[in-house]
Amino acid sequence: MSTVLAVLALVLLAAFLYRLARAARAAQAADWGGPWLNRLDGLNRLICRRYHRLPEVWLALPAEGPALVASNHVSGLDPLLLIAASRRPLRFIIAREEYERPVLTWLFRAIGCIPVDRGSRPELALRAALRALRAGEVVALFPHGRIHLDRDPPRPLKPGVVWLARQAGCPVVPARVEGVRAQGHVILAPFVPSRARVRAFAPLACAELRGAECLARLAEAIEGRSPLE
Repeated sequence: MSTVLAVLALVLLAAFLYRLARAARAAQAADWGGPWLNRLDGLNRLICRRYHRLPEVWLALPAEGPALVASNHVSGLDPLLLIAASRRPLRFIIAREEYERPVLTWLFRAIGCIPVDRGSRPELALRAALRALRAGEVVALFPHGRIHLDRDPPRPLKPGVVWLARQAGCPVVPARVEGVRAQGHVILAPFVPSRARVRAFAPLACAELRGAECLARLAEAIEGRSPLE
């Protein structure tokens, strides 16, 4: 009897994994250049839509060519939500200490994350991001520099986003993440069900604006002070 139950459990598990793989393939919306990464893309979208209740809203990205995505940063769930709201792969600039987490380093490397040493030579990450932009890719970053909640004291945005936009001649696409239940948490947030939302704003032509004006408009959007979407 125990052998029969074990075989039945394996059959049910195989059927579940098969259906999950098919659902992930159907949900895929961005081409990451490889079948297993594309399946992960679809799986992430399923998790964000069904588990975190993310509505189908798309970032205002050009169909091709370079672009910057700049968002507020409230938790470790934010990158997954932004990927689920994008029709193109996103290359995130992330802190090196996050990039080097033992369990996740392989994934961060596979999806092209750009590690930044915030305390030592951050310009190296900016140069790597600029190379990606000049190759026609989309780079995503959190210009507050770290997790920053709405209730926290004001924090100025890092000017690197303006420098990148000007050097690459590309638009900056603002986004705002809302509705995450485990705000302030990095590891816990993806596992706590939310009613998440990504507010997508029209692109900013920061290459044509004064640096202070670009940062002011960007701050209005990602901090929830702009009514324009």
